[in-house]
This record gives sequence, C-alpha cells and structure tokens, in this order.
Amino acid sequence: MSDIEIRDDRAAGRLEAVADGEVVGHIAYFVLDAPERALVPVHTIVEPAHEGQGIAGSLARELYRLAGREGVTVAPLCPYVVKWAARHPDEAPAADPELLRAAKERLVAHPELF
Repeated sequence: MSDIEIRDDRAAGRLEAVADGEVVGHIAYFVLDAPERALVPVHTIVEPAHEGQGIAGSLARELYRLAGREGVTVAPLCPYVVKWAARHPDEAPAADPELLRAAKERLVAHPELF
C-alpha cells in the first residue's frame, strides 16, 4: 500500500483517504450541534481497487482522533464505524444513547444530507 494521507473536508462532510493524489476512500459525516456537538459518520466507502488495505480502519481511527482533538463525541450511524468502535473501545468511546437518537432523528429529518 502506498502512503495514505487522511484529510478532513469539513465543508463536504467527508474524511478522505488520499493515495497518489487520488481519493481512494472516505467517511461521509455530518456535524450534530444538539443535544451536544458530535461528528456523525453515516457511510464508509473504499474504492474496490483499494479494499483490504486497512483504509476503512484508518479512516475510522482518524475520525475518533479528530473528534478527540476537537473535544467532541463521535455518534456513529455508519455500520462499519459501529463495528470498528466495538472492536476498539480504547480508541472509540461509546456515544450516549440520547446523542445517537438525536443523530438518527437529524438524518431522518434531512435525508438530503446523504
């Protein structure tokens, strides 16, 4: 695997994995403001030619690190991130159920976000 750079495109709501100038995977997310500020990952996608290289896990890990640097919670709705967090509880603190409920409600109310 070539070196992967992970960058946050907050305006687009994407945490992107870039290799050789090409986006090879991303986590689509939105920022929830209430009941508390949180990053809410909705989808994780890795391009087929780059699957099996640990890119999705690197993206999930960086999402939690980004949240930590910002002092916010991750409220995962993405099935991959939910599974990754369950396997890495030391890196991925569990989100409060109320926060997860609010994140789901926001997504349902605004399907155009994704």
